[in-house]
Amino acid sequence: MAVSMKRRLLSNTDILAAIGMVGIVVMMVIPLPASLLDILITLNITGSVLTLMIAFFSKEPLEFSALPSLLLTMTLFRLSLNISTTRLVLLDGYAGQVIQQFGQFVIRGNPVVGFVVFFILVIVQFIVITKGAERVSEVAARFTLDAMPGKQMSIDADLNAGMINEQQARERRKNIQREADFYGAMDGSTKFIKGDAIAAIIILVVNILGGFIIGVAMQGLPLLDALNKYTILTIGDGLVSQIPALLISTATGLVVTRAASDNNLGQDLSKQLFQNPTTLFITAGVLLSLALLGLPPAPMVTVAAILIVAGVVIRKNSKVSVVQKTAAARESEIADSKKPENVLNLLNIDHMELELGYALVALVDVQRGGDLLDRIVLIRRQIASELGFIVPVIRVRDNMNLQPNQYVIKIRGAEIAMGEILADHYMAMSSGMDDDAIPGTPTKDPAFGLDAKWINAAYREQAELKGWMVVDAPTVLATHITEVIKTNAWEILNRQDVKTLIDHAKEQAPAVVEELIPDILSLGQVQKVLANLLRERVSIRDLITILETLADQAQSTKDIDRLTEHVRQGLARQITQPLVGKDKTLSVLTLDPQIEQQILDSIQPSDYGTYLALDPKVLQGIVQNLSREAEKFILKGLSPVLVCAPLVRINLKRVTERQLPHLIVLSYNELVQGIQVQAIGMVGMDRAS
Repeated sequence: MAVSMKRRLLSNTDILAAIGMVGIVVMMVIPLPASLLDILITLNITGSVLTLMIAFFSKEPLEFSALPSLLLTMTLFRLSLNISTTRLVLLDGYAGQVIQQFGQFVIRGNPVVGFVVFFILVIVQFIVITKGAERVSEVAARFTLDAMPGKQMSIDADLNAGMINEQQARERRKNIQREADFYGAMDGSTKFIKGDAIAAIIILVVNILGGFIIGVAMQGLPLLDALNKYTILTIGDGLVSQIPALLISTATGLVVTRAASDNNLGQDLSKQLFQNPTTLFITAGVLLSLALLGLPPAPMVTVAAILIVAGVVIRKNSKVSVVQKTAAARESEIADSKKPENVLNLLNIDHMELELGYALVALVDVQRGGDLLDRIVLIRRQIASELGFIVPVIRVRDNMNLQPNQYVIKIRGAEIAMGEILADHYMAMSSGMDDDAIPGTPTKDPAFGLDAKWINAAYREQAELKGWMVVDAPTVLATHITEVIKTNAWEILNRQDVKTLIDHAKEQAPAVVEELIPDILSLGQVQKVLANLLRERVSIRDLITILETLADQAQSTKDIDRLTEHVRQGLARQITQPLVGKDKTLSVLTLDPQIEQQILDSIQPSDYGTYLALDPKVLQGIVQNLSREAEKFILKGLSPVLVCAPLVRINLKRVTERQLPHLIVLSYNELVQGIQVQAIGMVGMDRAS
């Protein structure tokens, strides 16, 4: 029964909190009996002490993120109590036992002492604690906002380096935002405490003057008796309010000045103040010196003796702790040496790796100005925007087996590309005319294979004036990484990546995902279609259109190549748009009809898709002819584009992609309306045979 009642209360805390807020407002209007006010005043003190304890034992500010709203609630509650107690003091000359005892016990019935104590509390709260907490909150909010971009970049760098995963990165970004919101809210909420202190002084003056007038004019009390009675009640009322307010202000100051730590404030203080016995011995010596100079010896010698004993105990315990830690470390080493080796971690393979020679390590060292990690973050964003898939974390490490200026790019542990750059030089690529006046080391651009030179920074401006393209070493490496990713994206994409993309698409279009997977196509089949698209650098960013096309066409065929062609037709506009000139004209190559029919007749199915069962000499002739025609396109400044039948397209692309990687092969079905196609070349039968 008690458990069920507890669950009901916990499940309805929001309703109880709302009722409590309404009750606080009602207190300002409805007179309350003195006995109920005693309970409410006690609750106010209890809440203040509880808030102080929570602030004291918090390890970081966000653990008490409700404090700004709590400050407003507690301030409103105290003001409501002040109004209720003021009403009783002025009407009945009695506001309950708690206020009466505060007036008698704390100040011993002396109004002058009460005034002094009250004003000291208000000054401490208003000038010392509240003003300091307000300033700390303001500065913390400003610095937190200024530091947000740097913290975001740090999170991206850690994510890119593999130190954290995506979930941890999202959590850290969320905490950064919460921290900025918290300090901003604290900066505003401290104004409530300041206003509460000012209101306390005004209420004190009003109560004394009002009570004096009522006591003399309405109750007929002598002047001194009226002043003494209402002054004591007013001071008691003020102390009942200001002591909890002081506790709340102290809690606020503790929270906003608290640095993130693994321990609470008490544990941090004990460790940091008493970890070095030498400081205790020096302090004890200072106290003994003061005693010898004439200060009271009893307290000085007593405290000095306590410090000396504490220092001796701490030093002895620290020596024992060092011995125990050393012994424990030796036992752990012996135990580990006897355990069977765990080699499972050695089986893990990173999706992508970048290995650097020792001369290139500075490119990733932030303290030495390296920004390669930030560039890799931008590369991942660029690929996500252009190709529509998330590049896995690229792990960057040094490799002492490489030459100092060498680097290696790996995919799943296999070397994909290698290059060599000079970290303190610039790569200059000529605009077409060689110029020996600019000295440098001849090289090849690792991304595109263009002729280039490594030049010193002193010749950078001279090269740029001559029309050379000049880029720094990190840009060369970043460009190479980008091209490697774009070329091999279809190999990088795995089922888990596809699952992530589909889960994201499901949030926007759940109907098509539920229709397609797994009833019509499996996740692996969808992955193969997406890999076919990425293999030809077709963006899969419009995943919903891809899935809708698959849902429509997979009812009639499960052949991956045919499904890929259907999807390309659905994406025809985004495929052809980058190839069209400003005059809406697309210059293309075509196949001789006899060759196209010959290729179509030679397409054979297999367990691994379709292939061309064509005479190697004929096939080689087609490729050579395509190569000659493609060179003509390049000389005219055009991208070589071949148009053919849909079934011919994918097989011909696979045959030519090794020798002619930049040849774009389109099907007739991908030529959308509004584009004027201009055939400026044909692969003839006489040249291909």
